[in-house]
Amino acid sequence: MKIVVITGSPRRNGNSFAMTEAFIKRAEQLGNTVQRFDAAFLKIGGCHACMTCYKTGKACSFDDDFNNIANAILEADAVVYTMPVYWYSIPAQIKGVIDRIFSLVVGGKNISGKKCGLICCCEEKDMTVMDGVRVPIERSAALLKWEITGEVLIPGVLNAGDIQQTNGCQQATALADKFV
Repeated sequence: MKIVVITGSPRRNGNSFAMTEAFIKRAEQLGNTVQRFDAAFLKIGGCHACMTCYKTGKACSFDDDFNNIANAILEADAVVYTMPVYWYSIPAQIKGVIDRIFSLVVGGKNISGKKCGLICCCEEKDMTVMDGVRVPIERSAALLKWEITGEVLIPGVLNAGDIQQTNGCQQATALADKFV
């Protein structure tokens, strides 16, 4: 299986990255091919709603790193988003990627039938804090006709390394087992 992992954290040693790495390690052990995009370290702007998707032959007329991600998504069997919650929502570092998947729809690309996963963590202990990430991802998957294969939602982690006091990395590893 070809899996695209898109991260949304700017902290390379943060909690969501630790879970991402656990997921990828296991997914590759299972024989999957994983292509990772760390959105926080790429040049990706927001959608301009110009409706010129694929007019230049690329997913987005505003050529930036999103076009590489778009091509990978087109070829993938699965997409896994990983991110922390920032201010009760999806972090800006990954939101541009998610919004610009719109270009694949406008461009008439058939991207239905993919598997989708979510790995998310937040500082607060209240699980509903992650609703601002979970709900948009689930609704996007439904619109795109993607199967939500699993979600790892870990509350109560803020500082780098806090994830080690939880079973978040183990849950991320178990999530990879569902991508076969």
